Amino acid sequence: MADQDPQPPSQQFNPHDLTQQFEQLLRTRRLNALTQRARPRHPSQSSPYPSPTPSRHSSHHAPHPPPRPTQNNPPALPTYSSLRNMPKIPSPPQDASSHRFRNNLVGLSFKPTNYENPGLLDEALAVIPLDRIYGEAEDESQLLQAKAASIGPNAKPEWGYQDCVIRALLRWFKRTFFSFVNNPPCSVCAAPTVALGMTPPTPEEKARSATRVELYRCSASECRAFERFPRYGDVWTLLQTRRGRCGEWADCFSMLCRAVGGRVRWVWCAEDHVWTEIYSEQQKRWIHVDACEEAWDNPRLYAEGWGKKMSYCIAFSADGATDVTRRYVRDAAKHGADRNRCPEEVLVWITDELKKLRRENLSKEDRRRIIIEDHREEKELRGYVVRALAAEIGRINLSGQPSTPGEEQKVPGRASGTQEWREARGEAGNGSHNNDQPPREGH
Repeated sequence: MADQDPQPPSQQFNPHDLTQQFEQLLRTRRLNALTQRARPRHPSQSSPYPSPTPSRHSSHHAPHPPPRPTQNNPPALPTYSSLRNMPKIPSPPQDASSHRFRNNLVGLSFKPTNYENPGLLDEALAVIPLDRIYGEAEDESQLLQAKAASIGPNAKPEWGYQDCVIRALLRWFKRTFFSFVNNPPCSVCAAPTVALGMTPPTPEEKARSATRVELYRCSASECRAFERFPRYGDVWTLLQTRRGRCGEWADCFSMLCRAVGGRVRWVWCAEDHVWTEIYSEQQKRWIHVDACEEAWDNPRLYAEGWGKKMSYCIAFSADGATDVTRRYVRDAAKHGADRNRCPEEVLVWITDELKKLRRENLSKEDRRRIIIEDHREEKELRGYVVRALAAEIGRINLSGQPSTPGEEQKVPGRASGTQEWREARGEAGNGSHNNDQPPREGH
């Protein structure tokens, strides 16, 4: 039998072309589905899409199907109403303000990397009364276990042993180890001092990461000595001085938590405050801890207790950076400040950049574990927004007027610092300060 002539190239089966045609068909059907969802339900409303029903002037004609999308006749894009729930797409900084904010966050992200220094960890452990801390933690852990056992066989303790270690460390740090400074006393006669302003740091102070130095003068007429208060950023120095304000408290306490094995975040607030977050293996979430206030798991403290309006709360750790503002600002309309330092898509890009930078040397297992934690935290943060909206709706009665609220959980005001200092920073509590007054420089 003679061999048949091969088919011309145009008639040969090409699986690649068939795949492209199938993908184009799926895209076309998807666009048509979005178009149908975006159309108004009532014919009186205007729509950018062609109506599938005939008009009253051409009712005698058979309805024509919508034209098939082609290269010269592309399909109309769906309206915003069908796309508004799509997630934000990270976008790199474009304008000068976004670049400044990005540089600021990158600089702040190096703070928690200091807590991984083995030498500093040894120095921190040397100042902690470990027997006392572990003894108190063991007692509290057993009490929580007994409480859970009394509830039922499947009940779990509220906090694990490692959480109890951090709680015991918090009590010791606040009540025994560190002291809060308003105006430092005169080092010559121990009399009160009066603030004069800022002064440049000396070379020795710069070597200890003191970029700002506050200058005071003794109020005693027979002394009148000057007193310097360097705002040290070096943790080893803080272990020696054992004094400061919010910045020094959070820095030193975070280091001590890392020394006893806790996973630590250093949280920066754009409105001049910092604190700590500790990861609880028992509850599988990050716990708010403020050493200045001896506060544990009370993230509503600042907005609802202090009356502080906040725009950005960024948590930095050895694993990257996360925007945790939703944890601390539950009602953005009431307690939130303007987030105008960069677009939201740019902030997502910056935090993703820092996560990639900090995690590039981690093992595959560690990266997978942290990604699971990220998803769990994002679900938690979204839950705060949903619950806040539900609570707001619940306070509205059928007439559209706010109903009488029930008994809500009381959140304490700020305890650290003098009343004058708290009022100057707008942190004296709801109704006792001017929200428009800018905070005093330096946390």
